[in-house]
Amino acid sequence: MLAILQAAGWPIWLLLIASIVALALIIERLIYLRREKILPRQLLEEVIRVYQHGKVTPDIVDKLEQNSPLGMVLAAALRNVNAPRDVMKESIEEAGRGVANALERFLTTLGTVASLAPLMGLFGTVVGMIEIFGAQNATGTNPAQLAHGISVALYNTGFGLAIAMPALVFYRHFRALVDSFILDMELQAVKFVDVVHGARK
Repeated sequence: MLAILQAAGWPIWLLLIASIVALALIIERLIYLRREKILPRQLLEEVIRVYQHGKVTPDIVDKLEQNSPLGMVLAAALRNVNAPRDVMKESIEEAGRGVANALERFLTTLGTVASLAPLMGLFGTVVGMIEIFGAQNATGTNPAQLAHGISVALYNTGFGLAIAMPALVFYRHFRALVDSFILDMELQAVKFVDVVHGARK
């Protein structure tokens, strides 16, 4: 591995840093963006049950808020349970924006790595080409310098693409996952609003 890094020249270190950042972000998002952690299965039913039995206390609302991102949205609804429908929906939307921001954390960085890695590989290719042209002199071509320039150019291009492809796949996957979580949260929050305001009529 060390021989490959030496053959690829100094531009490979930039790509190595980018790959470590991408891998760390992918692992972190895989751990954080789990459906059972974001949208606990029975949470909405439990919140409806607590509301219908009139057991809504500040302590329960605080616990609900700490439970999960869905819990944060439903806690905002419970805090405004006696307010008009519009006020309740507005508080849910505000909480939803905060939750969406937390779910999308680091995705911009991952997308940046995915789009920047091929350019970094291209930069390494240019450095390799400069070395190839630098191998030309009045007495002829230096084969060792020529071979090193070619290896710098090819390794960097290869590494850049190898980093960009999985980073882009995971970026798109996480974006779609976050969008589905947000949609699901909205539907559950609207269902809770309907239960609250349906009970008042």
